[in-house]
Amino acid sequence: MATHDLVIRGGTIVDGTGAPAFKGDIAIDGNRITAVGTVAGDGREEYDATGLLVTPGFVDIHTHYDAQATWDPWLTPSSQHGVTTVVIGNCGVGFAPVKPEARNELIDLMEAVEDIPGAAMHEGIKWEWESFPEFLDALDKRSYAADIGTQMPHCALRVYVMGARGIDNEPATPADIAKMRDLTYDAMQAGALGFSTSRTDLHNTLKGDPVPGTLAANDELFGIADALKAHGSGVFQIAATHREMAKEFDWMLRMAKETGRMVTFQVQQIDEAPDLYKEMLDLLDGARAEGVTNIRGQHSGRPVGLLMGWQTSIHPFTAFPEYRPYSLLPFAERIEKLKDPKVRAEICGGANVDKLGDFGRFITTSFHKMYPMGERENYEPSPDDSVGAVAARQGKTPAEVAYDAMMLNGGEALLYFPLFGYSTNDYTAIEATLRHPQTGISLADGGAHVGSICDGGTPTFMLTHWARDRTRGAKFPVEDIIRIQTKDTAEQYGLFDRGVLKAGMKADVNIIDFDNLSFTHPEMRFDLPAGGRRLWQGAHGYKATILSGVVVTKDDAPTGALPGKLIRGPQAAA
Repeated sequence: MATHDLVIRGGTIVDGTGAPAFKGDIAIDGNRITAVGTVAGDGREEYDATGLLVTPGFVDIHTHYDAQATWDPWLTPSSQHGVTTVVIGNCGVGFAPVKPEARNELIDLMEAVEDIPGAAMHEGIKWEWESFPEFLDALDKRSYAADIGTQMPHCALRVYVMGARGIDNEPATPADIAKMRDLTYDAMQAGALGFSTSRTDLHNTLKGDPVPGTLAANDELFGIADALKAHGSGVFQIAATHREMAKEFDWMLRMAKETGRMVTFQVQQIDEAPDLYKEMLDLLDGARAEGVTNIRGQHSGRPVGLLMGWQTSIHPFTAFPEYRPYSLLPFAERIEKLKDPKVRAEICGGANVDKLGDFGRFITTSFHKMYPMGERENYEPSPDDSVGAVAARQGKTPAEVAYDAMMLNGGEALLYFPLFGYSTNDYTAIEATLRHPQTGISLADGGAHVGSICDGGTPTFMLTHWARDRTRGAKFPVEDIIRIQTKDTAEQYGLFDRGVLKAGMKADVNIIDFDNLSFTHPEMRFDLPAGGRRLWQGAHGYKATILSGVVVTKDDAPTGALPGKLIRGPQAAA
């Protein structure tokens, strides 16, 4: 008679703590790990993990599945990359609380900020709530391939309380602040893991205005944060304008001190101030010297990478009048037209009209930062591989090189544009941030920016690049790479019941063929509601992903099991 429900035998266990890997077994009973080491009893189901890594399930604290969670129980692509816990409601955008007449406003905000097709959300979202607790109840009725944690989003909260005044970023009155504070407390009581706000000039409405909350004064921010202090739990997550981060740090540090709650913000290298990230790391060092460890930087595991192609949201010819007649043609017809040498010459000889603004112009004309992806993705390319460098060597214009590169693979080939974290044309900044004791991996943005960014597979990348394949700098021990996306991320959000493989912990486990772990090539799919598009990148090498003791992925494919549930509030360790 079997002693355990499931026994994983003979794997190389990387337990999430950063301790050295060791060979051993793991026993699982129900939704908990019951033994780690040498397991004598039999399992009702046994898995031979000889030669494979056995790790905790990955905890991704920065996703945007707020809409997708109402129609996609698999939470793809994250669940295809070993992720067993996701946190939604980041960057201040989300869908609760909401009055029925404001639903379209919140969809428009999500489309504008996170590049998720509005038509997909209009068709796909199943509205079953007004208040934030009712939103949690709606999620709680569903089952998923990963557990879901939530945050109260500032944009939705401000619109709910202030209406048009909130949308127009008028100052909040004391009564407004008190109401927002009370609703946030109610959200925490119902099970939210925190609150998020956007203060970045990159997040604007479809009309180009700052999203609600961008200009919120300190009395509003601290008034809302008081709800987290009173509740005794929760993270205050901030997306701020990169170049203003050092100025923002004073109030963020004060909030961390006064509330005792975790305050977290993005730390990324930007081209206009390539050493600013060092200043932010120094400020975090100063906070730690004061004994303040509940303020942390969030960083990405690779540069936030725009992908450019004929089907993406933006590419070098987006604003060319010469390209416009072809832009709305069906894809196959468009590619046939673009194959014509006369059309190529006309477009490549055209002009980038000034309709995209400074940021759009920077993206579409910085050929020294564009890299043809080719057949095998290289996310840390050499400057010699850029479109600009190739053009100089071949005696072509950068536009011609970009055009020809995008025409490969039947017109589905892509250019890679490392937006943040690549000012020195390597991973110097990201490596320094990864090594800092008061930062955490984040910003994969699963479910968002689906027409231009495909970073939801960051957990896989962390293993393949940082622990195995990197050639342009130091690698990290696999034990560290696992820790920073399991134990560290879980604990940042108060989830002490997961992220480590030990008896009593939640049975969220990955079994990985580390030697052969790889990505699929990014591709555009049209599988969102209403035929909406999204960039997709899968993985090969996940032999099994186990959530709450149930195998949800086997040999890179979903099993159909959906044991994932809503997480209500912080979770204590066993």
